[in-house]
Amino acid sequence: MPLITVIGAGSGLGLEIARTFGRKGFDVALVARNQAKLDALALTLEGEGIRARGFTADVSKPATIVSALGAIKTELGPIDILEFSPADPTIVPVDVLEVTAENLQPQIDFYLGGALTAIGAVLPDMIAAGTGTVIVTTGGGSISPVPFLGNINIAAAGLRNWTLNLHNALRDKGVYVAHVGITALIGGGHPDAEPAVIAKAYAKLYDDRQDAELHYIAYNG
Repeated sequence: MPLITVIGAGSGLGLEIARTFGRKGFDVALVARNQAKLDALALTLEGEGIRARGFTADVSKPATIVSALGAIKTELGPIDILEFSPADPTIVPVDVLEVTAENLQPQIDFYLGGALTAIGAVLPDMIAAGTGTVIVTTGGGSISPVPFLGNINIAAAGLRNWTLNLHNALRDKGVYVAHVGITALIGGGHPDAEPAVIAKAYAKLYDDRQDAELHYIAYNG
């Protein structure tokens, strides 16, 4: 069975991405910091006939990501899709006029540093196999920045830039890399902002394997 690994798995979009690909025949590896929550998500998916397991790791601690991905490959097999969408609400966003080197660095370390570690751990195998998919998710501010998320937008834009560069560098090697920027209050009431609806866009990206980027927009109100 092919395998999707979701880094930053939670009960919203992460679960729906796992569910959507599970229904397409994928096994699922869920990665986040809390094993109890991961076990609950995996149990939900198992109840729907989707083989799923949780692996703990903290994106802010690179060694844990490398260890988790190594365990996934050892126990479940090669990773066919890596979806990267972690979030850490404890890292405080600041307005664009208040950005400093000090309050920017944690955002860069978490988002860009975490992606460098996670994606760097799976790309060599994908390149060697001549196949694989990496989908990186950020907020829509990576594409259309908003002032009150000044420091997050800088880090997310850097991650977006690297992802688009990877798309260009790897498209002739059989590895598909794409960026999804979400401008929506996920689960906030707009029908197109429901996690299950957004997850279908990920499946289409995977099936089409063409676009470097999707800016998913669903305005509430």
